[in-house]
Amino acid sequence: MDLMSILPALGGTAWTIIFFVIALSVIVAIHEYGHYIIGRLCGIHAEVFSIGFGKVLFAREDKHGTKWQIAALPFGGYVKFLGDANAASVGGTDTVAEFSPRNTMLGAPLWARAATVAAGPIFNFIFAIFIFAGYMMWEGQTTDPLTYGSSPELPADYVSELEPGDQIVAIDGFTIGEPDFVLRNTDLIEVKPQMDWTVVRDGEEIVVTGPYPILSRVSNVVPRSAADDAGVRIGDFVTHVNGDRIHAIRDIIRIKDETDNAPMELTILRDGESFNSVMTPRRSDRPLPEGGFEVQYLIGLGGEIYFSPEVQSVGIFEALWSGTQETWWRITTSLSGIWNIITGGISSCNLSGPVGIAQTSGSMAQQGADSFVLFIGILSVAVGLLNLLPIPVLDGGHLVFHAYEAVTRRKPSDGALRVLMSFGLAIIMSVMVFGLLNDLVLCP
Repeated sequence: MDLMSILPALGGTAWTIIFFVIALSVIVAIHEYGHYIIGRLCGIHAEVFSIGFGKVLFAREDKHGTKWQIAALPFGGYVKFLGDANAASVGGTDTVAEFSPRNTMLGAPLWARAATVAAGPIFNFIFAIFIFAGYMMWEGQTTDPLTYGSSPELPADYVSELEPGDQIVAIDGFTIGEPDFVLRNTDLIEVKPQMDWTVVRDGEEIVVTGPYPILSRVSNVVPRSAADDAGVRIGDFVTHVNGDRIHAIRDIIRIKDETDNAPMELTILRDGESFNSVMTPRRSDRPLPEGGFEVQYLIGLGGEIYFSPEVQSVGIFEALWSGTQETWWRITTSLSGIWNIITGGISSCNLSGPVGIAQTSGSMAQQGADSFVLFIGILSVAVGLLNLLPIPVLDGGHLVFHAYEAVTRRKPSDGALRVLMSFGLAIIMSVMVFGLLNDLVLCP
C-alpha cells in the first residue's frame, strides 16, 4: 500500500511533515506511557500525560486524577509527575493535598524513581522488538526448497516459463541449496537475459527458460540515498545505464565502480512508461560485521530474486527472538556510530537532524505501509538509546543522578543540579543545531 496515495492533494513538504509527526507521536506516546505506567505501579502520581506542547487542543481527566491531553505543537510530549519540578508545567488543579509525599516524584523511594525514569527507553526497545517481530510474522519465511510463487509483469524482452509451485533445483547449472543461495552467491551466476532453470514440477525434474534471477528491478530504496534523490521507487525496472542495456542490479554497481562513482544516467521503466534520471553515488560510512566502519560510495537501491517465493508462517517465539536480535544489533551499531563520529572515525554527516529524519519518514511512507511501520521501529530504538545517554536533562542523566544518590546516600545539591541541567541542555541544543546544519547546509 502506497501511503502517499491517500494524500494526492498535498505537496511533498506537507506529507513529509505529516508522516514525521505520525512517527514521532507514536514513539513519544510509547516512551511517555512507559514512564507513566511504571510510575503509577510504583505509587508515583502522574498529574499530566501530554502528547505535544503548547495550547491544549483536547483534554480529559481519568479516574486516577491524571489529565490526558493533546497539545498544538506535536513535536514531543511529557508526563508531569506530582512534585516533578523538571517536567513542563501546564497548570491545572492543585492535587498535592490529595496525596502523601510518598506519591510524589521527589518523595518516592530511590528504586521507584529509577524504575520510572528507565521505563521510557525500555518501552521504546520493547515496542521496537514487537514491530520487528510483527514484520517478520507478516512477511513470513521463505520455504525450503525455494519455490516459485508469483512474478510481477516483466519487460517484453524477457521470457519466464516458471509456474507457481515450481521448486527451484538449479539456475544456469548452479545447484540451489538454502533458499537465500541466490542472494548470497549472485557473483557465481553470469548475467544473461535468459538462462536454464532446473525445477521440480508435479514430481518431475524439468528444465525451463527464465531470466537472470536478480533482475534490475528495484526491491528497496534507502531513504535520502542517491537512488531516492533520483526518484527511483520500489518496483521500477532500470533498463539502461548511460545508454547501455542492463539486466541486473549488479550491472548498476559494476558501472558505478567502472566510472569511479561518477553521475549515471538511468533509464527507468515504471508502469509501462520509460523516463530518464541522473543518479550520483553518495558517500556512506557502513558498519562492518566485525565492528567498525568503512567508507563506501553507494547508490542506495537493491534487488531481490525477481519472483515472489512461497513463504511459510513464523512462530511468535521465533519472531520475538529475531526482533530482539535486530533491536540489539541496532543498539550496538548506533553506539559504535556515535563513538566513531566523536572520535572522527566516520563522517559527521552520519548525524541527521529533524529535517533529515522528517525526509526519511516521508520516503519510507512512500515505499509502503510496511516500510513506514518498520521505520517507526528503527526510530523507536534510536529514541530509546538517545534518552539513555548519560547527559543531564535526558533519562540517562537522571539515572546517573540516581546512581550517585545510591552510592553517596544523598541527592545532588540543587545548585549542582542547576549547573548540570544547563550544561546538558546546552549539549542537546548544540547537537540539534549541528544536525540541522548537516541537513540543510553541510550534508544535504
